[in-house]
Amino acid sequence: MNYFVTGIDTDSGKTLASAILCEALEADYWKPVQAGLPRDNQTVKNLITNTTTEIYPETYLLKAPASPHASAKKEGITIQLNEFKLPSSKNKNLVIEGAGGCLVPLNDKDVVIDLVKIFDAQVVLVADLYLGSINHTLLTVEALQNRNIKVKGIIFNGESNPESERIILLKSGLKCILRIDQERHIHPGIVKQYAKTLIAHWND
Repeated sequence: MNYFVTGIDTDSGKTLASAILCEALEADYWKPVQAGLPRDNQTVKNLITNTTTEIYPETYLLKAPASPHASAKKEGITIQLNEFKLPSSKNKNLVIEGAGGCLVPLNDKDVVIDLVKIFDAQVVLVADLYLGSINHTLLTVEALQNRNIKVKGIIFNGESNPESERIILLKSGLKCILRIDQERHIHPGIVKQYAKTLIAHWND
């Protein structure tokens, strides 16, 4: 199964969530578009401890930390959907991390979430909790539903806000598959701990 990790904003915690998913599922990892440094595939590599995860190179590795369409334009590149070739994961799960939020443009026509159907993936939505996150999360869910994209569940990231979480789940009809606390230090031990929690509830 392919799982596409997207967020409600740029700094939602997609890379940490991706590392936890890779650790829990012993899945391979791929970031199709990387704009700016540090490279998220290196971060994931540094956070996981299993020995089976394979990390695939980016299709587009862009220099500027900006929207992919803008970063590509600076380099005289136009991102093309037909350039993306799904890695062969040898019958393993594959975690695909998107760039920014789901409606971030790849070019003048296509947005990040357009990759989901190309890759035949289910979405894992990462929602960081801040003032305004209810609106941003529900708008993201609506965009996914309007495209008939299946969502595996929501990962809440950051300081807990039970009322925000409750209303998001109620209004979206989705389930929470993990809650990530506001950790002071992120390291492989933390990732392994969350991976155990995730896998225990993965098929609930």
